[in-house]
Amino acid sequence: MAWRVEVDHDKCNGDEECVNVCPVGVFEMQGDKSVPVNEEECLGCESCIEVCPTGAITVTET
Repeated sequence: MAWRVEVDHDKCNGDEECVNVCPVGVFEMQGDKSVPVNEEECLGCESCIEVCPTGAITVTET
């Protein structure tokens, strides 16, 4: 099963919560925004969605 991870940079406030909560290191900060750099590692757990205060992250099954 594969997952597509997207971050809406217009909504991202750069608080790094998704970076800190992701158990497999999908995200990293680039400048002041979160970027999914290891999308292929995503487990689909949606922890990042739960901690994102601005609703900037979507995770969909591909």
